[in-house]
This record gives sequence, structure tokens and C-alpha cells, in this order.
Amino acid sequence: MAKHSVEEIRNIALCGHGSSGKTTLVDHILRKTGAITRPASVDDGTSVCDFDEEEKHHKYSVEAALVHFSHAGKHFNLVDTPGYPDFIGQTIGGLRAVETAVICINAHSGIGVNTRRVFNEAGALGLGRIIAITKLDTENIDFPQLLDDIREAFGPQCVPLNVPIGVGHEFQGVASTLHLAPAPGAVIPPESIHKTLIEAIVEIDEGATERYFEGVEPQADELVRLIDDAVAGGNLIPILCVAGKPEIGLTEFLDALALCALPPDKLPRHGADAHGKDVTITPDPQGPLVAEVFQTRIDPFVQKLSYIRVYSGRLHKDMTVHVGNVRKPVKIGQLLEIQGGETHPVEEAGPGDIVAVAKTEDLHTGSVIGDIRLEPIKFPTPMVGLAVTPKSRNDETKLSGALHKLAEEDPTLHLENDPQTKELVMRGMSELHLQLVRERLKRRDKVEVDTKEPKIPYRETIQAHAEGSYRHKKQSGGRGQFGEVHIRLFPLPLGVKPEDYATKERFHSMRSFHYDPAYNFLWIDSIVGGTIPNNFLPAVEKGFKERLARGVIAGYQVQNVCAEVFYGKHHPVDSSEAAFKTAGSMAFRNVFQEAKPGLLEPIVKLHVTVPTDKVGDVNSDMSGRRGRVVGLDSAGGNFQTVTVEVPLAEVTTYARTLSSMTGGQGSFTMEFSHYDVVPGNVTKEIVDKAHIKEEEEE
Repeated sequence: MAKHSVEEIRNIALCGHGSSGKTTLVDHILRKTGAITRPASVDDGTSVCDFDEEEKHHKYSVEAALVHFSHAGKHFNLVDTPGYPDFIGQTIGGLRAVETAVICINAHSGIGVNTRRVFNEAGALGLGRIIAITKLDTENIDFPQLLDDIREAFGPQCVPLNVPIGVGHEFQGVASTLHLAPAPGAVIPPESIHKTLIEAIVEIDEGATERYFEGVEPQADELVRLIDDAVAGGNLIPILCVAGKPEIGLTEFLDALALCALPPDKLPRHGADAHGKDVTITPDPQGPLVAEVFQTRIDPFVQKLSYIRVYSGRLHKDMTVHVGNVRKPVKIGQLLEIQGGETHPVEEAGPGDIVAVAKTEDLHTGSVIGDIRLEPIKFPTPMVGLAVTPKSRNDETKLSGALHKLAEEDPTLHLENDPQTKELVMRGMSELHLQLVRERLKRRDKVEVDTKEPKIPYRETIQAHAEGSYRHKKQSGGRGQFGEVHIRLFPLPLGVKPEDYATKERFHSMRSFHYDPAYNFLWIDSIVGGTIPNNFLPAVEKGFKERLARGVIAGYQVQNVCAEVFYGKHHPVDSSEAAFKTAGSMAFRNVFQEAKPGLLEPIVKLHVTVPTDKVGDVNSDMSGRRGRVVGLDSAGGNFQTVTVEVPLAEVTTYARTLSSMTGGQGSFTMEFSHYDVVPGNVTKEIVDKAHIKEEEEE
């Protein structure tokens, strides 16, 4: 049997901006509830959650950490997530495993840039949301203004469940706005909020609303049910006040979590069966097994740990299960209960439980256990890249394995072996993110690396029609080489169906065509009368393909081209596949240069969120980067989000600029949009640099 019933379980993700005191709060919660007995502190490196060496050194969270404790008859699984947007992937994974998000806001510094991000991420998942105002024992706090800022940024449904009695060095406790009692020294009178709170609670139930306006407030048992429903429906986002280090308001904070955090059956989850039919997943121990890996950690002792949230059914040790797209059944070994960096064996996990398994190579972040399919976890696409090489050539093989381990535990770290630039590129969320990767490589795998900005993956294309030929003739005694190829090249627009483009109206003598989506390349065979024998045509196409990969004007991959082979000559003795391959490659190169060649560059879409008074600075900066503003939206709380399309080459180090421009208040996300033509003057610079490099290498 599972240790805890569904009704007892509360799964919570603690999230918010960096330095909002999340990890310190967790440490004191664990001490307060008796889950640990030893001292725990971020400052002295003994925190339960920040157990990784990089976290101890930098004194901030890098990975999501899982802990558990009990309070007021409830069993809590708490995921402590990193606060910096550089590690947002860890937060997104943690949010997937819970029903409630507690968003921490530093009372002194206010709403941080990542606060908005995690609030919206939790909302998109339909989670219940609670706001915790932390560090109320610090100085220079304007609590009423902070409350106004929160309601302006996140809506009027944000209502305090308690208010502080004093702030700064005078902070001595909290006063409930739900159960009124005398509260001398309260920063805001609790009774001034009580009515707003009750109205937000009863609004979810028509009968309760009618009774309330008739003068009858909900009784205690009805209040519990209504608060659950109000938080689940988004009608109420409770605000709690607490200071972790002095443990002021901590008991009230825990009581509020027991009251307001959602049980597993309050968040409807859906999947699809083998036929694609929508299935509602209920937390039933007797139901079909549905579980998901939401996080992977590489532990130096037990190697790979897969963190699993069970949604339905039962999971027990040594069980054989079906996993996603893995063909063979997968055997689950010992189940482990997690307390920060420590593990303890358990026999079984039921709905709502979170456990881990070790050394199961078929499990990855996002793997679904059972026969129900779930929507994939949506991690952001990393766009900040560094080309990486080992300092020692002896570490080349070791580097690849080490990086793949890091990518396994971090879904926002992507690795690319770029065949065009011949570089191994690691892409992350920011420069800080990639700096932490380098530190882990050095500490954990003893691999030191050199890094540099990666080459921009430009593409070559043509903008006009051209026609030409090439004769490859070589005679050096014995059998010679001969092949002659005549071709026409045409620009091939993206999005055009090959079968619509390859018509007899356009290519009168066309015999056949085929299409390569990797290059958006269309091959047309219009040979008449066997001027090139059929057995040599694949060699001609192979010559084209090699040229597509190698490039023509600057060494970049060619795309968006249609090539028609319409004539040629051969020799009964000297013609060969090698001769026609060379002739095809050279014909392509020559005609390409006559077809108004140009470069395409990757265009990315940036969503830049900044204070309203910095929008003009962003627009001005982007115009100097060849950017184009395509949208402006309110982000709440005196912030605006500017949407810009800009060449990737112009924003490879944009994080530094934005931080300097906004004093650290700006944030941005970046995603690939499309390829576009590079202006002529920029193309010339790129081509000239490529030619200089070729000459240096020769």
C-alpha cells in the first residue's frame, strides 16, 4: 500500500525570482515540522535543497530539489525551484509534477522579472496559485504599495490571507484576514480585507454567494471546500506573509498551505489513449498506471535518478511497465523517496506520490509510464550558444559523453554537431547557464574546455534563374575521364509543394523529379535522347548534393534551389560516375554564381519585457541591430513586452546589453523565426571573411 492517501497529499512547487528566500524558507519549514533535526543554511552550505557543489559555491539554486514533510494531517511534497530565469527549465519541469505553485516575492525588492514568468507558467498549466511575501524582516518595506503592485500585475483575485504586524525590525507576526481577531500594530487592518476575501471565496458557489449577501458567512467545513474550489478556479490567489530565517509567520504559512494548496483530485488532467481519444486521468489507486518523469538528475554515486510523479494507479519496485515509445517493457527497480540529496527506499507509490528510480536508462525527462499519452512538457528553446572544444585533445571523447549527461538532466541544454561549421555547439538559456555547465564539466567530469561564440549558420541561395554547363575532361594516359552536364537553376520558394512546382508547363521535357526537404532542393530530370545515360544521373545528383552541403560563395549550406538537368554528353569509354559527379558539382557551382547568389540569415523573434520607461531604449537599440518591432503588449505592473524580429547575428550577446540598459530589470525570450535575405553590404563582409579564412587555411 502507498504510504499516503490521495486526500492527504499536497504537491507544491516553490518558485519566484532569485533571492526571494525560497530555499531558506524550505530549510526552516523542514526544521519546524521535524522533517530534519540538523541545522540547515544556504549561507554556510548546509541547505537541504542546495546540496550541489555549484549551488554551495554560488549560494543560489541551480536545479529543482524535492523534499517532503507533514503538517496538520497533510503530507507535502515540495519542489524548490531555481529563481533565476537562466534555469527556467528546472522550474517548468517541477511545475508539471504539482497541483499548486507558491510564488515567492521579496518584500524589499518587489516583483522580479522571473516572478511574472513563473506566475504565467503556473497559470498556463491550470495550477492553483498562492503568493508568499517573504523577507518581511528586512528594512525599507512599503507593504501597502507592494500589495497594490501585486494586484496590478496579477489581478484583483490576489487577496491577503494574512497581513504583517509590523515590518522590518518591528515584524513580529501576522494577523489573519479570514478569522478576525484583535491585531494591534497590523500594517493594514485585517477587517478592511475580510470582506474582499470572503467575496472571492464564495463567488465560486452560487448558493454560498446568496447566503453571504443575506448575512450568513460560510461555516468552517464549507469554507475549506470553497477555498479549494476558489483557488482551483483562479477566483482566489491567497497572499501569505512570512519571514523564513526568524520563522515569523511560519506556522501560519504552513496552516495556510494545508488549507489552500490543492489535493491531486482538484486539478483535472487529460491524456489520450492508443486511438487518440481524450481520456480524463483521475487519481485512482485502482485505475490504470499513468506516471511521468518530470526531472532527471545525474548523481555521482547512484548515477542517473529519474524523478517520477504518479497520476493514477500504483507503481511498485521491480515492476515491469510500458514507457512511451520504448518498444520493449521496462523494469522499474527500487523506488526511492527523496529528501534533498538523500534517498530512502520505499515499496510502492500511488496517485499523487513523487518518487525516484535509479539507473533506468530508458527513462528520460518527459517519459510517460503507462498506456496513456500525455502532452509533452514544453521547455523553452535555448538560443544562447557557445562553440566548445576540450583544452586537451585527449579529452575529445570524454567531452562528448560528459555533455550528453548534462543534456540528459537539463532539457534546456541542447548540443549540436554542426556539419557546416564543424563546431560542437552547446546552447543554453543564457551566458550564466552555460558558465554553470562549464563548471560542472570541470568538477564532475574533470574536463576543461575552451569556448567561443559559434559561427552563425548562414545559408546560401539564388535570387534569379540561370543556365550553363560544365565539361569535365581529363586525359593522363590510359582511360580518361569525361562528363558534360547542362543545367538550369531556379529559386525555389519555401512552402511551395514540389508537385505543384514541377509541372510540364514549367519543365516541358521533364521525365521525373524528387525533392530533398533538408535543403528545400528540387531535382528535375529533363534529359531527352539519352544524352546522359540513366546510370550516370545519380552521380550528377550526388555532385549537386555535395555542393549543397559545401556551399558556393562562402562555404555555407545551399537551400531553396531547383536544379533541372536538361542536356549533356558522354563518352562510351571515358565516362564514369566519378566524372559525372565532378561535372555535376562544377556545373552547379558555375551556374549558381550567375543566378544572383546571396546569403540567408537566421531571424529570431525576441519578446523583451522591460519597464515602460525603457521601451524607447529597446526600440532604438533594435533599430541599430537591423531589428523590426512587430508588437507591443502590456505585461502588467508598469512593464511592457516588445516583440522584435532581428537577425541572430545581432543578438548573440544581447543579455549583457539588456541587463545594462535596464539595470537588471529586463528579461527576454528568444525563438527561431525564419531565414531572410542578408543585405548586400553585410553579405560582402561575410563572403570576404570566408575567402580570407580559406586563404589562411591553404
